[in-house]
Amino acid sequence: MLSVRHAKKEDCPRLMELVRELALYEKAPEQVTVTLEHFETSGFGPNPVWWALVIEDEEAVQGFALYYVRYSTWKGQAMYLEDLLVTERMRGKGAGKLLFDQLIIEAEQKKFNRIIWQVLDWNEPAINFYKKYDTVFDGEWVNCTLNL
Repeated sequence: MLSVRHAKKEDCPRLMELVRELALYEKAPEQVTVTLEHFETSGFGPNPVWWALVIEDEEAVQGFALYYVRYSTWKGQAMYLEDLLVTERMRGKGAGKLLFDQLIIEAEQKKFNRIIWQVLDWNEPAINFYKKYDTVFDGEWVNCTLNL
């Protein structure tokens, strides 16, 4: 039995485990440098900058979708999906669909006009999953980062 709910501060240690699992899958485990304290404060402190939904079974949280608000001067507010992860043992069992469908409902309730995210070009399972939702894949924009 799977259920989706909003993340709570108490979920943060498990969410960090899942973040590390995602980083390992994406072949970049050394790039996870955020501390649990910073992660908790960023999501549950006086000025949260991220929100998340979790999917759980009777054992534990088995996945999450973490997002924040992105603003476009052309289109207004959007939901930016930073990470979507379902544990390996839960993939192919409908957990991702259940979580993503609830994320869409959340975006509609918050009056966002779109959901934006990135997917690695080699992550075919994720790409095929997103194609089921009529996703627009944009190859025109180049990602940029300035590390401070």
